[in-house]
Formats: sequence, C-alpha cells, structure tokens
Amino acid sequence: MNEARTEIKVKRVSSRKRSRDSWKTHLIPARKRGGGGGEELCPRNWKLSSIMADIKAVEYCSDSEDLFGDYDSILEDSSLLAKLDDAEQNERQRDLQTNAVDQQQDFTSLRPSKPSVYGVQRRSSEDVLTDSILDGLGDEPFEDLPASQLEFQERVNENAKKSRLQDGDKTSTPFRSADAKRDTDDKTKRQTKARRSVADQLKRTMLCNAAAPSELSRSVVLKEAVVSEEISVAMLAMETVSAQTTDLGPFFGLPTKVKDLIYNLRGIKSLYDWQETCLNLDCVHQRKNLIYSLPTSGGKTLVAEILILRELLCRKKDCLFILPYISLVQEKVRGLASFGLELDFMVEEYAGSKGKFPPMKKRKQRSLYIATIEKAHSLVNSLIETDRLDHLGLVVVDELHMLGDGSRGAVIEMTLAKVLYVSKMTQIIGMSATLGNIKDLQTFLKAENYTNDFRPVQLKEYVKLNDTIYEVDPKEEDCFRLSRPLNYKYSSSMQKIDPDHIIALVTEVIPNHSCLVFCPTKKNCENVASMICKYLKEDFLRHREKEKSVLLRDLKDSGNGSVCPVLRRTVPFGLAYHHSGLTSEERKLVEEAYSNGVLCLLTCTSTLAAGINLPARRVILRSPYVATDFLKRSQYKQMVGRAGRAGIDTEGESILILQDRDRNM
Repeated sequence: MNEARTEIKVKRVSSRKRSRDSWKTHLIPARKRGGGGGEELCPRNWKLSSIMADIKAVEYCSDSEDLFGDYDSILEDSSLLAKLDDAEQNERQRDLQTNAVDQQQDFTSLRPSKPSVYGVQRRSSEDVLTDSILDGLGDEPFEDLPASQLEFQERVNENAKKSRLQDGDKTSTPFRSADAKRDTDDKTKRQTKARRSVADQLKRTMLCNAAAPSELSRSVVLKEAVVSEEISVAMLAMETVSAQTTDLGPFFGLPTKVKDLIYNLRGIKSLYDWQETCLNLDCVHQRKNLIYSLPTSGGKTLVAEILILRELLCRKKDCLFILPYISLVQEKVRGLASFGLELDFMVEEYAGSKGKFPPMKKRKQRSLYIATIEKAHSLVNSLIETDRLDHLGLVVVDELHMLGDGSRGAVIEMTLAKVLYVSKMTQIIGMSATLGNIKDLQTFLKAENYTNDFRPVQLKEYVKLNDTIYEVDPKEEDCFRLSRPLNYKYSSSMQKIDPDHIIALVTEVIPNHSCLVFCPTKKNCENVASMICKYLKEDFLRHREKEKSVLLRDLKDSGNGSVCPVLRRTVPFGLAYHHSGLTSEERKLVEEAYSNGVLCLLTCTSTLAAGINLPARRVILRSPYVATDFLKRSQYKQMVGRAGRAGIDTEGESILILQDRDRNM
C-alpha cells in the first residue's frame, strides 16, 4: 500500500465538481467499488490526469443531489489522506489479530476448519470499517478544520471509546461448547455489520450545515422568544390553576405585548378595580359560564375583550362575539382588527351580507367571529352541521337583556341553548347594563353572577315637565325633586316650533361640551337637527370652521359628489343626525367628527345607545317612546348611560322630556 502511495502525485487540475463514476475516493469500502477484499486498494498504474480528462462540466444540480459527491477537498492535504488510510489498515489488521488470538485461546475445543476462518477474515476485511480509524491521528488534532468537522471528530472518538469499553467488558467462558458457539456467532455478526466510512460522515455533516436555515436578526428572535415564553407560562398556569390564584401571568395570563397594545391603541394605562376583580374570579379561572352587569360606560366590553384574547392566544380556540346591531359589529371589527394584525388571529365580520357558512378552516390561525344575533345563530348551526362546534372556545353576548325582546330574544335563546347542549367545553359570557331577571338567566345558562354599580363619572338624572326641571330621586315620595325652572326667553313663533324647549336645553352645553338628543323615529332626528339650526347664533358657524368644511368635503366624496341636504345645512353649525339611514362611510365620518369635537351635537335613534362609544356631557330624551312603543327601563338605562365621558367630564346629566299624560307611566 505505502509503495503504491509514494507513486501518486495529487494535483488540483480543475475546480469543477468531479464525476461520481470516474473518481473513487480512498475512503469508499472496497466492496462498493466492485473489488474483492484481497485486491489492492490503489492500483500502481492509476493516473489522475486520465480521469480528469473524462470529466464533463456540471450543467445542473437538483436540490436533493449530494453536492459533495466524492469530492474530498475537505481533506485538501494528501498527507492527511495517507494517515487516514494507514489508520484504517492498522485497525483492520488489529481486528483480525484479536480474532485469531481469541479463537486460539478460548475455543481450542471448537477450532473451526480453515475455509470457515478464511470466510470470517475475508468478510471482516471487506465490511468492517470502524468509526475508530481516527484513533491513529490522536496526537495531531485537526487545527485547521471548521468547527462542524472538529465536533464530528470528537463524536467519532467518543463512539470508539464506548465500543472498546463494551468489548472489554465481555469475557468469554472456555470449554462450554454451546456458550462458545453463541459468542463466536455474536462476534462474527458484530464484525460483519459495516459502519459508515469517515468520508461519508464528514460529507453528511457538511450537507446538514449547508441545509441549515439562515439566521433571523437577534432582536427578532429575542422578541419572539419572550412572547412565546409568556404565552406558555400563561397556558401552564391556566392548566394548574387553583382557587387561591389571583393572577395568571404578566397581564391576566396574557403576554405584556397585549397590555402595551391596549395602551397604544386605546390609551388605557390601568384597569378599574372591578375589572381586575372580575377577571380574577374563580369561575373565570375554572372556565364556568358568567353573567356580569354594570351601568353603561363602566368598561364591561374591555373585560370581554381580554377574555377573548386569552382564549385565542392561550387556549388556541375560536371565539364568537354577539352584538345586537350591524353598526356595533362594524365598529367592533374596526376596533379589534389592529389587535388581530399584531397578535396573529383573524377578525371576521358576520353582519348584513358578510360572512361565510360554514367558516373557512384554518390550520394555524384562530378566528374571532363578530356577528349580529341572526348571523350568530346561522354560524352556530353551520358549525354543528360540520361537527366543529368544539373549536369554539368562548361565546360572548353583549346586551344580554335583549333575551326578553320578542323574536330577536328567541333567536339568542336558541343559539345559547344549542351551544350549551352540543358543546360542553364552550364557555358562555353574558353582559348587560340592565338585567331584571338575573336568577332565571343564571339557571338557564348554569352561570355565576357578578354585579357592581361602578360608574367612572357620576350621573344625574332629570325629568322636564312643562318649563320646570325635576331631579329623579328614589327617596322622594313620587321620585321627583324640584331642581330649577328653565330660564330661556322664547318668542311666540319659537314656542310654536319648539314646544319642548329642546333649543334651550341644548344651548346650555354646546358648543363647548357635547350633547346627544335621542328621538323616537329616524325622520324626527332629521327634523330636530334642522329646527335647532334655524335658531342658533352665528358664533356657532365660526367654531372650528376649517374642520367642518373638511368634513363636508369628505361627506361629498363618500356620496359620489352629493351630500344629504339636511347634513349640508346642519354640519356648518356643528350638528348632524345619526341613524341607520346613513351609509357606513357617512356614519364613520360623523362618528369621528363627533369624537374629535368638530360636531358638538348629534340627534340620534336608540341604536346609538346600544354600545357605539359616543358619550356626551348631556343626554336629552326627546320623548319616552321608541317609535310607538313606550320606553322600557332597560332602554332608558342604555340611553342615559351615554351621559358622562370618562377622563373628560366630571359628571354627566340626562334629561327626559315628559308630557303631563306620560307622567304616571
């Protein structure tokens, strides 16, 4: 072998990849090259130049192809090749000698015939390529090799030590024919089991390194790690929750990113005490059904949103949010879409003509369905038909008091009954400002109850009879206490047009503060807005004039060049109407202008009371009727609840205009 080695001069003739067929590495076992065990590993008349002449340029490489093939440039130094080969030969000879000694010493009584010994030797020389052939190079470490190959060398050395220890532990028992035969067979099998050659292992390691994905930036990796760690901590806490637990994680079991988002998108730094108490209730931790009721503008929706986010992010389940009106659904979709983008979940609108039944299946992303009452019922039906209701982890119903409202109440009841019956894992949370029959609802939903009379801004309720204002006081005999008379001089023509003195009540607060006037019908909204404009002073036109002209231009663009004549007349004075007759684009513009203070007064229907977040300093109820039906207590509480803006006003006031005939009602 060494003689043959001295005659070879290895040159790098070309940098191209070598052909697999023509170039056989020294490290490939002899049987793979087609030669027998006794053949010379490297023939004398072998020349590199003749091989290199046959190489064709590589034009194409498939993804799965071994890019290294038999290319041994990793071992560039030919002396290293020689050392590897010598070490391999020494290892083979040592194995053969050990076998011979073992057979002579241990099995004298069962010495096999020559042909069989030769067979063993022949097979071992062909097949046994141990991982320990690098032992011979132990004194000279691969200082110039990359880290991946140094790691590989260490692994090879460890394997060799282990195998040697195992071989040393096994002692043979002579003069027992059955045991001796079994030991001989085991040793033969162990030797004939060929291991991967060193070159193959090196190439495999390099291929793995080449296929490793490119690294992300360190900051991105750290952020991802922090969020995923917090979510996993929260999930663990939810699984092993006990009655004593007061907090599940950094932010009620959610990553701190959610807290930052609530601050950035909503401007909420901290929660009210009642919200923290409600989120830490035992029934919430144990995923029991819950009904909670608080006065309007107390912050009920935020609690529901935190519970929804916890379900989506920690438990990886879909959620359904049921709201009574299309305008509320659209507002909520706009409000939660930014959370969906940041926290990677889908927000799907089910209102009007929008929504797909059954909803699209998604492999990784969770969905939040925001739906009207009727659409929610259809959605639950479609999920039951496709046997997917278990994917729904949480159902939240806003304005739960509507359960008693005729046909729509029956639809809510059917929806919740189906969820209760079909899926035992789905949690139901109901919220409302006014609930009269809480005990019945608790029995129906098998739910716990939480009530609080917290209001961030104190509300004063008044009633106007003729030209006198009375304060509502339950302690008084007939619930009314005289507050003050109206001091606004009316001409006879004004008295005819405005017998209810709405102009007097409105001008006490606008334009410096905001005001809402609830009217029984849509037509009445427009009429009241037009009437107030006629008797307002010119000072109102100069208040935020530029912003009003921008609003009018935007309204014109949204209506393809035309604006409602009522809005064209009222907007310059800072007034507008708000009801379902507005297009979604017009409604959005009017709501934004009112929130920013460009508009100081809205005349609206009861729809606005049901949850669109447009609070005011003063709320005026034009009449105790909604259309032709007398006002219910729950509707009244909804409307007056809009009075008082948290963080802006110190108090809110509501005035209900009554005629003598309605006083007893």
